[in-house]
Amino acid sequence: MGRSIGKIIFILVAGLVGFLAALWSAGMFGGGRGLAFSDVSVNGWESDWAIGSSAAGMITRARVARHGLLALSKEEAIYFTRNTDDAGQPLVEGCDYRLTGGDQPSQWWSLTLYDSDSLLPMNDDGALSLDRTKTGGADAWLATISARQPAHDGFWISSRNARNFDLTLRLYRPVSAVLSDPETHLNTPSIQRVACREGAGR
Repeated sequence: MGRSIGKIIFILVAGLVGFLAALWSAGMFGGGRGLAFSDVSVNGWESDWAIGSSAAGMITRARVARHGLLALSKEEAIYFTRNTDDAGQPLVEGCDYRLTGGDQPSQWWSLTLYDSDSLLPMNDDGALSLDRTKTGGADAWLATISARQPAHDGFWISSRNARNFDLTLRLYRPVSAVLSDPETHLNTPSIQRVACREGAGR
């Protein structure tokens, strides 16, 4: 009798652990958006070519639902996400960053900042994204990510009230070369930490 109860408890515990592991893989809990996409990785930016397709499994679909990507097939749009700077340190509200990049090989693109709850930060700065319309399709551009508007002119993405945050790069109707060889043809932005306020970035 005791052995049977022990076996039942073991099965229940194993099932619970498996269920929680699936939720963790889907990014359903834990700090930040938890980059779960790793099918494609380019200079620290991660994606999954199965997003938006019939090949997407249960965990991939859960990730999409959790992170609000509203995913299309990769021929229509591709999504790259990153939550670290070029040195591998987490992106945090208390630090300022220099974001450099260029035009993306697609009909249109956007770069948006999301907070640790996978939502747009609760602020009224009106500076949560950058896109081809703002850059004018420039081959090279520079932007500042900061919780405070920089004194100099230029592109600004506000991280105020974002806590730990990440960036999502969306390319709409990407050129076919990006899909076949993203490491060669994708112009991923660089993220360099400039300075941190006291107590931040640790």
